[in-house]
Amino acid sequence: MRHNLHNNFDFQEILYRIEKLSSDSKPLWGKMNVEQMVAHLNAFLETALDINNPKRMFIGKVIGTFFKARYISEKQFSKNSKTHKNYKFSDVRDFQKEKIRSIDLLNQFYKGGISKWTTKPHPFFGHLTAEEWAIVQWKHYDHHLRQFGV
Repeated sequence: MRHNLHNNFDFQEILYRIEKLSSDSKPLWGKMNVEQMVAHLNAFLETALDINNPKRMFIGKVIGTFFKARYISEKQFSKNSKTHKNYKFSDVRDFQKEKIRSIDLLNQFYKGGISKWTTKPHPFFGHLTAEEWAIVQWKHYDHHLRQFGV
C-alpha cells in the first residue's frame, strides 16, 4: 500500500515531522522559507478539505490527465516544480500560527475521513478519488518536509 494521509502510521509520521520544524529551519532547495512552505501546505490541504477551491487551470483541462498517473505514483515529486499562484505566499507569515494550522488541518483531514474531502477537481489534474487525495497530500507533505530536512 502506498503512503497516504488516511493511514494512521503515515499520518502520525507526518505530524511528528511537522513538530520537528522550527522557525530556524532552512530549505535544502527552492525559494520558500519555512513559514511560506507551511502556509503552502495548508492552502493545498484546504483545497482537499473543500475550504478553498481554486479554478481549474485551462492547461490542466488540456493535459492534466496525462500527468495524473505520475502525480499519484510512488515517485517523489520533482524539486523546484512550478507552484500554482493560489499556493504561493510571498508575504510575512507567523511560523507558529502556520504550524498550529497545519496540525489542525491534518487532523481534520485524517479524523474527518472522506466525508470531509472535496469532490471538486484538482486545479491541474482534475478529478481525484478520496484515495488519490490521501496519497497526494502525503506526497506533498513528504516532499516539503524533506525540502526542510525533516
